[in-house]
Amino acid sequence: MEYRQIGKSQVKASVITFGAWAIGGTMWGGTDEKKAIEAIRASIDAGVTSIDTAPGYGFGKSEELIAQAVAGKRNKVQLFTKFGLRRDTTEGEFFFDLPYAGKKYPIYRNSKKKSVIKECEDSLRRLKTNYIDLYQCHWRDHTTPIEETMEAVDQLLKEGKILAAGVSNFTVEDIETANKIVPIACDQPPYSMILRDIEKDILPYCREHSMGVIVYSPLQRGLLTGKFKPDHKFPPDDHRANLPQFQPEFIRAVNTFLEQLEPIANKYNATLGQLVLNWTIQQSGITAALVGARDVIQAKENARAGELQVSKEDINTIDKMLVSLAPAKVNA
Repeated sequence: MEYRQIGKSQVKASVITFGAWAIGGTMWGGTDEKKAIEAIRASIDAGVTSIDTAPGYGFGKSEELIAQAVAGKRNKVQLFTKFGLRRDTTEGEFFFDLPYAGKKYPIYRNSKKKSVIKECEDSLRRLKTNYIDLYQCHWRDHTTPIEETMEAVDQLLKEGKILAAGVSNFTVEDIETANKIVPIACDQPPYSMILRDIEKDILPYCREHSMGVIVYSPLQRGLLTGKFKPDHKFPPDDHRANLPQFQPEFIRAVNTFLEQLEPIANKYNATLGQLVLNWTIQQSGITAALVGARDVIQAKENARAGELQVSKEDINTIDKMLVSLAPAKVNA
């Protein structure tokens, strides 16, 4: 496994980082807590030492499961979490209604200074740690000046409660503003073979300013594993059911592309998912890729993606295949 420095900070991330959104249960059709803990432990044993989560993933459940999984191993892992999404207050900017356990919970973006400080304390408690390696603003709260938000982050850095500051889903302009207040170690945007918008501005900016980029949904929420068929039926509480990428026509087009990838995957004795992840971490400016695992088998498969030695020639061949996809589909 390769470990890369996150921007100019002293924090490193394994190129394959455990993404702990799904294990929280919300928006992913529930979770098996025992298997989730086992998956995290198997990931660590396989070299995936960085784990990314957020309070919003299961209303704190994801952080609590991580605490159980890393008990006795805190010095071997890097814990990344976030702030800025609240369900217990209407202060800030309304984001969306989150369905969970038969109810809908209004979620608000809240990045006011007092809220950031409170959320950090809550995350430290749930994670059962006295510091967070990378603390990220989950989404921009447009009712709060970025300067106020970053003043709180700066305070947490000075107090040693966090080791590095990051942002997620920020525009280049917002990153630039935040970086004037506190050193931004990295951005966390969505990115995959079929969602490459950040190549236009985010990636070039971060490369130029020596900031890390840890991408989420590199497998496009599982679509790029080839496991979905056009007639797939999702549980009612799985958010993917309504996404345009999971409609029959799009699934069919992506699966046709993945069939073309199979010979390259077979060449490296790899699954399609492993090849896709390896392609992702080989892209210029990408520090690490987040990927979730619900059980030990998935965890081990994901970890191996960081160990593949896919040649530049084959990466270039994949790039040419991607160009052949219709632009409308590549940018869906």
